[in-house]
Amino acid sequence: MITSESELENVLSAPSAADIDALRSLEGPLLILGAAGKMGPSLAHRARRALDAAGNRAAVIAVSRFSNLAIRAQLAGWGIETVECDLLEPGALDRLPDAPNVIFMAARKFGSTDNPSLTWAINAYLPGLVAHRWRESRIVAFSSGNVYPLVPVSSGGATEQTPPDPVGEYAQSVLGRERIFEFVSRQHGTPVALLRLNYAVELRYGVLVDIALKVRNRRPVDLNMGHVNVIWQGDANSVALRCLHRATSPPFVLNLTGPETLRVRDIAREFGRRFGVDPHFVGAEHPTALLSNASLCHRLFGHPSLRAQDLVDLTAAWILRGGEVWDRPTHFEMREGRF
Repeated sequence: MITSESELENVLSAPSAADIDALRSLEGPLLILGAAGKMGPSLAHRARRALDAAGNRAAVIAVSRFSNLAIRAQLAGWGIETVECDLLEPGALDRLPDAPNVIFMAARKFGSTDNPSLTWAINAYLPGLVAHRWRESRIVAFSSGNVYPLVPVSSGGATEQTPPDPVGEYAQSVLGRERIFEFVSRQHGTPVALLRLNYAVELRYGVLVDIALKVRNRRPVDLNMGHVNVIWQGDANSVALRCLHRATSPPFVLNLTGPETLRVRDIAREFGRRFGVDPHFVGAEHPTALLSNASLCHRLFGHPSLRAQDLVDLTAAWILRGGEVWDRPTHFEMREGRF
């Protein structure tokens, strides 16, 4: 069981033996762009810990606007260099250091419907600037399973060979990000890895927390998107670090999620049993959902360290203890792509 935020961070950032081996010969620095989001701090921390364990003193540099100064201080306390930067500011990227390894995490999802031009700027225009600026580097860029169409639940999920067919403007802009990275990769031979992630979870946010809180608070659980995939955030970050050595030109594309197709109704009932609550459902399950098949990822990097049942157990225990949760709902139930 995980009983505190410090313990949670220690688990999220603990490097695996494979992480340590992958970063042993990494040439530094490792530049993480958009590092202050939900996943970035623990990814940077995991990288620093893996490099230290490997005896590699390559710098880890976290770049963000750092609107939350506590995150910047936390990163610095972990031995990570920080740079405050608005990546869209003209000339800002030129002032950032050269780096042979870049992880691109900057993205915009929520609020996309209200300000689509900013969404496209961050999700498609900025990747072009980044790809050109670090065209001599290896780049791992986070993408999303939202680039896929809704697929039959019985299919096991979209594979990397499934043609993209994004639903809604946010998802279209994510595909734009991929296409821009692909263009620069082909033009300059830049090694790139594109990670189609859905959905990373930990104990303070994510699909499982969304469902658990609705059950606990006796709010209706929407079955509109009746099935989902999830992956422990630590496992997702592990794959991202190891994909630095998988980057290719044209880009290496990888679905990043867990092996299970989870039924929302069943998850809610699991939480209900633990909380002593009978879940209330609204909407109806559809024969299709946003699902990804990550078999290739599991063949290359192994199965996630935590199974879906483990994640449900940990999440339920965390909420029952009154652990902190973030007000960052995923809106995974949206089928129309409006965020």
